[in-house]
Amino acid sequence: MGDKIKAVLCGCGGICKAWLNPIAGFNDIEIVGLVDIKIENAEKVKLECKLDKAVTGTDLKTVLKKTKPDVVFDSTIPLAHPDVTITALKKGCHVLGEKPMAESMKAAQKMVKTADAKKKIYAVIQNRRYMDNIIAYRDFIKSGEIGEITTLNADFYIGAHFGGFRDVMKHVLLVDMAIHSFDQARFISGKDPVSVYCQEFNPKGSWYAHGASAIVIFEMTDGVILTYRGSWCSEGMNTSWECDWRAVGSKGTCLWDGREIIKAQAASGNEGFFRPQKDFTIPAAKNLVHTGHAGIIREFIDCVKNGGTPQTICHDNIKSLAMVHAAVKSAETGKKVAIKI
Repeated sequence: MGDKIKAVLCGCGGICKAWLNPIAGFNDIEIVGLVDIKIENAEKVKLECKLDKAVTGTDLKTVLKKTKPDVVFDSTIPLAHPDVTITALKKGCHVLGEKPMAESMKAAQKMVKTADAKKKIYAVIQNRRYMDNIIAYRDFIKSGEIGEITTLNADFYIGAHFGGFRDVMKHVLLVDMAIHSFDQARFISGKDPVSVYCQEFNPKGSWYAHGASAIVIFEMTDGVILTYRGSWCSEGMNTSWECDWRAVGSKGTCLWDGREIIKAQAASGNEGFFRPQKDFTIPAAKNLVHTGHAGIIREFIDCVKNGGTPQTICHDNIKSLAMVHAAVKSAETGKKVAIKI
């Protein structure tokens, strides 16, 4: 492995710019190959991003053979993730892939086993973990100022008019978006899923064919309850894409609007129908050097070069994926579902 990490990007659709733009700022990553099922997509990205030396192709195995990269970046659609990841791992490459890992737990488990067998890093993009304010929020909750966390509520209301495949996709909110919120909840609380009950629905006025809204209740480890209320067809008063959060502890409560505002209160006395409350000054967020996609890409590359484990390693991220698949099963059966990894 030289000074520069050689990388092949597989999947040259709209999301690939979220990868290539930050990669352009890292002088130790060289894109040596671009793969897409439509060669014109790969050629277009090569031209637009001035990747003059990159090999383009429609077959990942062929491009890997020509370029011999150290890593593969997988920005394909979810259906293609298992094949891309397993192919790359078997060819000796580390892999960083888009979420979700796979469309089934069986496929995701096979991907994890392949990474273990080949002794390679396979990590997943969960870019919301790499935000200044989510870290500040998590750290304040961990400080114990509001006591031991008992409840975590997340509200996600966005009127998103994508058009295209999402408009007809089954379980569109749960499968395509909620994994971000579920993974955030695990990151914030430090807890893992135990069981779930989900009511999914498609309200009047929805421009989606299926499941644009859902209310989900998770039991997490240590008895913590997580609730998620979400909609992709809610017009007006939109939350942030990162959700609106309420963490309830044994002593107080901490709110985060998913943007800049974090505030907390706890009881400061023992008398009265409503106890007097103390407002906390939340420590300022420590500015990360790299946020979002850039944050996880930087961490992944550093681990490839120097050893270590990315926080979104497949062994951890599969827990967030399990929350999605269990919520879907609950929505389809109308029953509470135990979550097994």
